[in-house]
Amino acid sequence: MKAVKANLLYDGLGNVLRDVYVVFDRDIVDVTKEKPKEAEIMAEGVVTPAFIDGHSHIGMDRYGEPYQEGEANEQMDAVLPLVDALYSIYMDDKAFKHSIEFGVLYSSVLPGSGNIIGGKAVFIKNYGRDIEEAFIKYAGVKAAFGYNPRSTTSWKGTRPSTRMGAIGILLSWLIKTQKTIALLEKGKKEPEEVEPTVEALIPVLKGEVPLRVHVHKEDDIAALLMIKRKFGLNITIEHAGDVHSRETFEKIKREGVPVIYGPFDAHPYKVELKHEDWKNARYLLEVRPLFGLMSDHPVTLQANLYLQLRHFIRLGMSKGEAIKVITHNNAKILGVDDKLGSVERGKWASLVVWNGDPFHLENYPTHVFAEGELIHEADY
Repeated sequence: MKAVKANLLYDGLGNVLRDVYVVFDRDIVDVTKEKPKEAEIMAEGVVTPAFIDGHSHIGMDRYGEPYQEGEANEQMDAVLPLVDALYSIYMDDKAFKHSIEFGVLYSSVLPGSGNIIGGKAVFIKNYGRDIEEAFIKYAGVKAAFGYNPRSTTSWKGTRPSTRMGAIGILLSWLIKTQKTIALLEKGKKEPEEVEPTVEALIPVLKGEVPLRVHVHKEDDIAALLMIKRKFGLNITIEHAGDVHSRETFEKIKREGVPVIYGPFDAHPYKVELKHEDWKNARYLLEVRPLFGLMSDHPVTLQANLYLQLRHFIRLGMSKGEAIKVITHNNAKILGVDDKLGSVERGKWASLVVWNGDPFHLENYPTHVFAEGELIHEADY
């Protein structure tokens, strides 16, 4: 049995506890004021759950490699639900090591936003030796609205030049899949007759798999919500960087749609981000739909994910609630809150011990544990 002493514990649920011990093997066994008699005290300091990146391309666009070797987008067609992000991740990307050093142990990795449907998203362990060991689960199917899919007219396949064209292509596949489901249910079509692309979209149309949609502008979000209602889709909104009104977040909350927000601190390099401003997050905090935070690595470095929390704190969020955004909230949105996201009995013992409050610029992780194993210890 092992333990860490938390002079201060951010438990991932918004609570801040003082002078407690976290006792663990692979999983957390107890959180107690009493010093455990049978446990080895491995470290002491400020303790947080391991951080979770809600949306990234880590391992696909890699440190020290030319952009031509990046694999975030597959250019062979605009609708590719069978493309699997896992197979373009390389675990020897040095970014994983840097992320671990700053407490980010888990990543949701998605294909990029150049395609209307880009492929399967995966949720992985940053400390996996290879992709098989890193894989935890699939985490939805990526889709994209806005400028990005209409900027790829030089790529192969059917490509849109307008937003309405991109949505038209998406609708054609949703309708085709919807009709296929109806034929299957009536016995007018056999499962083996269904083409693979449509077969891959059937769980999306049934709401069994979330459609994770890159979308920035308020009008694009309105269009997405209309389509969500029409087809009964299970969606997440990814980015929302150009949302600059309370009303749009109120609409999102009424629909019960979660948001993986951000990233902060990225250059707004296109017209659809002309309203981007860190202060827009005040509307998000006023309305409070379920939301997490992303690095969008390499757009911002995943290792710096927790630094983005300073904006929420400046806008009035407590430190405990800020930690919750990149732990419990991201875990809940990604469907892994039974294992990760908070320091509670039965959860994985994936913990970060800091030499002081992580919100003080001079502080850093001294010990990082993944499923009970010490995987990083700072040497300076």
